[in-house]
Amino acid sequence: MHHSRLCAVLIDCRTDNVDEAARFWGAALGRPVDPSHPASRGNYRMLETPTDEPIVEIQRVDHESRVHLDIETDDIPAEVARLETLGARVVARLERWVVMQAPTGQRFCVVRIRRPGFPKNAKRWE
Repeated sequence: MHHSRLCAVLIDCRTDNVDEAARFWGAALGRPVDPSHPASRGNYRMLETPTDEPIVEIQRVDHESRVHLDIETDDIPAEVARLETLGARVVARLERWVVMQAPTGQRFCVVRIRRPGFPKNAKRWE
């Protein structure tokens, strides 16, 4: 048995200036950039997000700009296996997350728990 839920919406930006991209998306979404957030470093900038809503994160990338989702879980291998039975495939296994591709082509990540209150609003899988 494990749990999973939508964790984050990541806006992947192919840019040289992730701060400029974060300012744009923060203004567009009405969420200020949170420079003091521990994850606002390197290629990542966090927008201020209420604890009961999915994280919105700006990410500097080398691939095309797109939006992708993160699914957080208390058991990454079990969630990956569940998603594989639905037709998703593993693209890459990284230290703290797994990149997957849906049968419809979209990429997404399965990540460890990142938001407080887990497993509130999470689906319990047997």
